[in-house]
Amino acid sequence: MRSLPKLMKAVQLTGHGGPEKLVFRADLPVPTPGPREVLIQVHAAAVNNTDLNTRLGWYSKSDHSSSDASWTGTAIPFPLIQGADACGRVVAWGKEVDPALQNARVLVEPCLFEAGGQELDPPWYFGSDCDGAFAEYTVVAARHAHPIRSTLTDVELASFPCSYSTAENLLTRAQVQSGERVLVTGASGGVGSAAVQLARARGAHVIAVASPPKAARLLEVGAEQVLERDAPLIQELGRNAVDVVVDVVGGKRWPDLLEVLKPFGRYATSGAIAGPLVELDLRTLYLKDLTLFGGTMINPEVFPNLIRRLEAGELQPLVDQTFSLQEVPQAQAQFATKQHLGKLVISMPSSGT
Repeated sequence: MRSLPKLMKAVQLTGHGGPEKLVFRADLPVPTPGPREVLIQVHAAAVNNTDLNTRLGWYSKSDHSSSDASWTGTAIPFPLIQGADACGRVVAWGKEVDPALQNARVLVEPCLFEAGGQELDPPWYFGSDCDGAFAEYTVVAARHAHPIRSTLTDVELASFPCSYSTAENLLTRAQVQSGERVLVTGASGGVGSAAVQLARARGAHVIAVASPPKAARLLEVGAEQVLERDAPLIQELGRNAVDVVVDVVGGKRWPDLLEVLKPFGRYATSGAIAGPLVELDLRTLYLKDLTLFGGTMINPEVFPNLIRRLEAGELQPLVDQTFSLQEVPQAQAQFATKQHLGKLVISMPSSGT
């Protein structure tokens, strides 16, 4: 193992609130891996909706308490190092770790089924239920550090783990097949743009919903048609027009998504950026024999499948802008404007590629 510093730089979330709750530190101890863990020197980490939602306490269903504000419905362990996406290199490891991981370039699987040598039930989310990647070093169970062989840069690779595993998970649960028509809402965001690429890689015909300035790029990465965000879906597509809807938007126009689904269609969601409360006509659900899927915890086969697609060169990185570690508050503020296409990525000084 290489010689390691005792202290590291990181950004800590100190409580629920605005970007002022994000505090840059240069004096945090470098974590020590346990017997089944690895220490990763983080080279790049991306910003996600979960970072903003965790900071704001958005996951809490209580109007007066933050005791249920994490993905698992428990309190956030403040101070917390956020960051669900990590690309880096293994620089230290426990005695039970496979030698193949030693000094390997890795991506971290963000849905954690093990931490601190213990099995987790329910699973934790990296950077939300435990310290994540907005730091020079981070520790995860060895099973969640996946070696990656790719010519893509660290910044490019950091754009994939959270969004693409979430999208692949939704497509896996909805059993998207070649030749099917898939409607993707919020298609210019991380999960949405990932779903466009991954559905196209499965041979599906993809219809994306996004703002006009982002249409050309979405067509380049796999969409066959792009509808404006405010376009009347039933008028544009007709009823019973698509096999699968992948939705991260929700909001008032949600009932139209079920109307455009064919009988026996599948709806899959992992977000609600336009609002979490929607109106469901149960007659639409049962008379059309629809299936609804929610997706947070990642199926075991999803992340290895994503790694294989990356190594085969099937996916294009979509990096809109990069920031330094000290600029995490600015990156989150920029993310909240929803003006980007793809990912905003934190590049560490240690990054070699």
